[in-house]
Amino acid sequence: MSRIKIIVNPQAGHGRAAQLEPAIREHMHALNADAEFVRTTRPGEAIDLALRAKEDGFDTVVAVGGDGTSHEVMNGLLAYADGRVAGTLGCIPAGSGNDFAVMSGVPEDLARACEALVQEPESLVDVGEVSIDGRIRRYFDNAVGIGFDGLVVRETRRHPRRRGLALYIPAVLRTIAVSFQAPQLTISLDDDTIRGRALLAVAANGPREGGAFLVAPGARNDDGWLDLVLATEMTRLQMLGMVPRFMRGTHVGDERIVIRRARRITIASDEPLYLHVDGEILCDHAHEVSLRILPGRLRLRAAAVNVSA
Repeated sequence: MSRIKIIVNPQAGHGRAAQLEPAIREHMHALNADAEFVRTTRPGEAIDLALRAKEDGFDTVVAVGGDGTSHEVMNGLLAYADGRVAGTLGCIPAGSGNDFAVMSGVPEDLARACEALVQEPESLVDVGEVSIDGRIRRYFDNAVGIGFDGLVVRETRRHPRRRGLALYIPAVLRTIAVSFQAPQLTISLDDDTIRGRALLAVAANGPREGGAFLVAPGARNDDGWLDLVLATEMTRLQMLGMVPRFMRGTHVGDERIVIRRARRITIASDEPLYLHVDGEILCDHAHEVSLRILPGRLRLRAAAVNVSA
């Protein structure tokens, strides 16, 4: 029987993950699953717990939380794999956004999510690798956002009691209200270069971020590509008009939006680059961000890959 380690982030979703834990235990018991539970006590600990779980012989390691928890568990699995295919990752959505899990086919219904951990076959998905100023290196499963995107994530940190749309929509509107100088970027994509000012630059492995924004609606985490989404300079009024379009994915084709695909991307600027990695703030700011896609590097247990929103 497959051994399952379930890592619960009790802070995820402002306590929702902790509230779900008793029900998860009941579901796993009813499924006759060989599951062992552990809770995180500090940020970053899920990386170490996932690495230790693999060292202890667990077959599947489950993240109970949001995108940040999945990000940490995935990084622990890849650290253990040391360049080989990593896994297996399972997810139970319990955070503020849950973009990676939901867009990868994990059921939002708790009972079905637990069944998927035990009954669904594994699939291989891509992960990204990011290097920040040559000193911070992480893997990411969903997206790295630079500029406006990074500032929105910073704004969400100021409102720890909100989740979902109630967290992200006000954060977007408040960030629009703040004066923000779009940085001058030099972007290298495989064999091409783009130069210019951009409000945001998102390297996406999956289509959705922020719980509701289809920033890269054509992105798939099983196609071997990163989708780079750039938004050029706009007025505040134009930015406000773009918000519902990003939620529906209808910004694609707008002359102010550039979308390119690449396997390697480097984004550099003499001006500060504010960024997030899977919704996590890893540094105050950067000047050079290098990214690459690692095709089929992670085993994932879910119902499907990249379901529609």
